[in-house]
Amino acid sequence: MLAFFRWQPGEKHGTWTRSSVLPANGLQVPEAEVWWVDLECPTEDEELLVFQKFLPVHPLTLEDITKPRRDPDSPPHFPKAEEFADYLFVIANPLHPQCATSKEELTRVCGVVQLSAIVTHRLLITHHYEPLPAISEITHFLSRHTEQAGRGPDYLFHLILDRLVDEFAPEVDRVVDRLDEIEVNVLTTPTQQLLLELVHLKRRVISLRKTLILMREVLARLTRGEFDLVDVREIAYYRNVFDHLVRYTELIEGAREMASDLMQTHLAAASNKLNAIMKMLAMVSTVILPMSLIASIYGMNFEVLPETKWTYGYPFALGLMLLVAIIAIWVFRRQKWFER
Repeated sequence: MLAFFRWQPGEKHGTWTRSSVLPANGLQVPEAEVWWVDLECPTEDEELLVFQKFLPVHPLTLEDITKPRRDPDSPPHFPKAEEFADYLFVIANPLHPQCATSKEELTRVCGVVQLSAIVTHRLLITHHYEPLPAISEITHFLSRHTEQAGRGPDYLFHLILDRLVDEFAPEVDRVVDRLDEIEVNVLTTPTQQLLLELVHLKRRVISLRKTLILMREVLARLTRGEFDLVDVREIAYYRNVFDHLVRYTELIEGAREMASDLMQTHLAAASNKLNAIMKMLAMVSTVILPMSLIASIYGMNFEVLPETKWTYGYPFALGLMLLVAIIAIWVFRRQKWFER
């Protein structure tokens, strides 16, 4: 679906048009006007219309933009920022809409999708194969605050990036909160299920960390003023988004270290639990071993065994076994083995 937004300063408002009809040339936007073309789940014909007729782009740019359609089984293109003669090309990796809007189980790796953007002095083109909540929020925002579009496509793109980055906040918080809950249980109940959940959480954390680090590098370039198509007055807004990414990256880095530490703690707790069981079995064996020795001595088939014809031989043997067991238990208590 193709949506076209046009801001006309003379009329002090913007209009949305949802059709495949576009102006002839995206490089000849009237002075002071701002255009935004959003392609949501576009067809191949719509992509050719926008990227070859409306605003011709470099073949490598078109290849990166259409990668999810051409190779659906591979992950989306990693975030990057690249400047060409007529436009600035940026790829971002927002959370998959299901991860951004639902409270799914944390045992599954949360995927990302690809958002491609092209920025010129008066034109913004966004392209994505999934409906993104961030794009919907900005369209609603422009319907209420139309005058904000007059600040330029670089400002509109900043609004989109700001919403995309903020979607990571609840996801990072959920992971950190779950790790805090596991930390309480890992010492008392180090079960196999808990270990499996830690493994899945660590995979999710690593995936989020990779995405956030790559996004941070893109925002860092946008805040350094190395692109002419990002106005100097808008750099402060991009820097604000960059600060959010830095904070989320630090949180997810801490979560990664915490997940690794909890896995080591889980293994140590399970090992200690196994050692306690083995110690208990060893104490039981130590108590029974001398009793078995006494029983085996009096069970030998010798002709001459004085205690066999003694009236008190059987009670003596049982008493001797009981005395040995009591002595062994007394030694264990004196060594405080029952308290460890």
